[in-house]
Amino acid sequence: MAEFDAGPSEGFPEASPVRVDADGSEIAVVRLGSRIYAVADCCSHAKASLAEGEVIAEEASIECPRHGATFDLETGEALTLPATASVGTYRATERDGRVYLQAMS
Repeated sequence: MAEFDAGPSEGFPEASPVRVDADGSEIAVVRLGSRIYAVADCCSHAKASLAEGEVIAEEASIECPRHGATFDLETGEALTLPATASVGTYRATERDGRVYLQAMS
């Protein structure tokens, strides 16, 4: 995926996941302070939308709403069971009042 314009910066509130459809890829985007994280919007265990889950700001992680598995927002690593597989991550940048996403190589 080439760089994708995910929308205006104000559309990504603090610690509130937002689902973005980036050229057919569903991505959960989360702002924590000055950082913006982006992970695949699909729990590796139960295929639930991570954008519907809760952000754990102090751990920079997101919790699946279905069974409570948590994922590291930086690396996509599964942190708790029942998930054991990581989710994909995306490079997220903010410039000129907009958020841009790009697949990690």
